[in-house]
Amino acid sequence: MTEASLEALSSLRDLSMLKWYVIPLLTILIYIYVKEIKEGRKTGNYDAIFAGLTIFGIDFFNETWNGWVLVLTNRSAFWTAPGDTALRTMVGWNVEIIFMFLLAGILWYHTLEEDKKKKILGLPNPLFWAIGYSAFSVFIEWFLNKGGLLIWEYPFWNRSFSGIILIFLFGYLHFYLGAWFVITRKTIRAKIITLAIIYSVPVVMNIVGMGILGWVY
Repeated sequence: MTEASLEALSSLRDLSMLKWYVIPLLTILIYIYVKEIKEGRKTGNYDAIFAGLTIFGIDFFNETWNGWVLVLTNRSAFWTAPGDTALRTMVGWNVEIIFMFLLAGILWYHTLEEDKKKKILGLPNPLFWAIGYSAFSVFIEWFLNKGGLLIWEYPFWNRSFSGIILIFLFGYLHFYLGAWFVITRKTIRAKIITLAIIYSVPVVMNIVGMGILGWVY
């Protein structure tokens, strides 16, 4: 295994790594969700919550298959986050990343126009902002990789043009497209069912991988 993989595995889900700043961050996260739920009760519109949970759910799936890559190659995941963190949950996932993705969908949703059909540069505004947020996220990841906080091992998943395109498409864009798909379902029931399907895939993968096969990632 690569040095980054071994370093990440050495402190995987180690509760002694917890830091106090997790508490105020968690409080802020809970406040935002409670505020959105309260607003949803007034308006009947819970789409901000659905967008937030959708993007986090798809990231949960991404981090799960990324961990499977580590186990199946016995070398490295596509991305590894071996650096300092308050808690590393998987080799490429930590509590700071989790908080960020739980908020990303809400931020994206509140960027949208009231009229979701309104276009920006000829694109439906949800798609325009999906592209914009994805591009910005890749921009941030470029610096994280450059600084050694986020390790990219494989030549097709790196800072080259083709690598950046792959990260843009499969690391971020489908998150926001997934959120757009969920919030455009016609009923709350349909949105909940879609969300349940999104979460069931990584849950089953982790039950099989960690629970049955005993994989560590």
